[in-house]
Amino acid sequence: MQASDPGRPLTARPLTARPDPSLCRDCGASHMPGAVCPTCHGRRILRHPELFTLAIAHVDCDAFYASVEKRDRPELADRPVIVGGGTRGVVTTACYIARVSGVHSAMPMFKALKLCPDAVIVPPNFAKYTEAARQIRALMRTLTPLVQPLSIDEAVLDLTGTQALHGAPPAAILARFAGDVERQVGVTVSIGLAANRLLAKLAAGEDKPRGFFLLGQDAASFLAPAPVGLLPGVGPALERRLGALGITRLGQLQALDDRTAAHLLGDDGPHLVRRARGEDTRRVNPGEGAKSISAETTFNTDLADRAALERQLWRLCERLAVRLREKNLAAAGLTLKLKTTSFVARTRAARLAQPTALPDRIFAQARKLLAREIDGTQFRLIGIGASTLAPLDAADLADLADPETPRDVARQGAIDKLRERFGNDIVRRGRGI
Repeated sequence: MQASDPGRPLTARPLTARPDPSLCRDCGASHMPGAVCPTCHGRRILRHPELFTLAIAHVDCDAFYASVEKRDRPELADRPVIVGGGTRGVVTTACYIARVSGVHSAMPMFKALKLCPDAVIVPPNFAKYTEAARQIRALMRTLTPLVQPLSIDEAVLDLTGTQALHGAPPAAILARFAGDVERQVGVTVSIGLAANRLLAKLAAGEDKPRGFFLLGQDAASFLAPAPVGLLPGVGPALERRLGALGITRLGQLQALDDRTAAHLLGDDGPHLVRRARGEDTRRVNPGEGAKSISAETTFNTDLADRAALERQLWRLCERLAVRLREKNLAAAGLTLKLKTTSFVARTRAARLAQPTALPDRIFAQARKLLAREIDGTQFRLIGIGASTLAPLDAADLADLADPETPRDVARQGAIDKLRERFGNDIVRRGRGI
């Protein structure tokens, strides 16, 4: 394992040992002897025994929303920036300057402002972030067709067999890709390169921001001293359970045999041990996307009135419909989320008779779910999500019992085109005003 940080100590090797392959992330030169590239004098040098053979990459944008805002407002470059709602909302994303003060995603805004009182608060602009994500995905697909998006700001890529196409190994074309993203999109990415998806994800988080980290056959020894909470899927409850057994480091999990793991941790124990060793058999699947898509908002003042809640819900249904159509998906089921003033969450779900990506039809079902919760309770947050997804081409199909469907689809398509050209406010529906 070797990151690009020249200050990271290197393991001493015998003088007769062959040096690890190396790559300059700035100019692409390879096989340099020192910590400085003799070609461009750059210091971002990658070294690893498997540098030119690893082919599974995890790409994660650095503080994506905040980075897009700083790109568009250069005067914020050296300021702590928090993207999120008002003082009653939560942090959507914080830039790395704000993170130094302890600010993190999903933190209540009032807590974030206590930790970082000089932060600049920017309301989210999802249309802008979606456009930047589209540009990044387009660049990814020039590298390989095997791109699996995991969220708006991260994806996993399989670059196996692409060296002949690009005339360079995966590490080199990924370094070039990172530079292209900076120049063409104006944000930075961190890259993890490994032998499988799990290790690539862990590697991507090791050298942020603007990082590039590799994990190969050295993965088990690298993971051994790490806390068990580093492993994706090990949440606070499982971490406490493991701690009660005296297991706090991944190396302790690695040492368990399958029989002991099953005895201590149940049927999932052996699988957890294999993951602790860095083993993962999942393939990169371009057809496997998000399992759910949602939109939510926190109110500036608590709401209990049905009409006021429905106005907020309609806006979210419009936003959800846009996100679905952008991903060529439709909702086959919906989940309504409400949060009371005492932070108690309420969720209600329903299946749809036919998949849809039309905001009116999403709202019609969501409105019924909301009606059941109108009992005088004051709410601080509302959200609507497509909890069951279907392909867009299976949605809103013409039906003899509903001849208006083609017109509804065409009307929404026209609205989308107008908004794409002139902005979201060019067409506004009465119930959302």
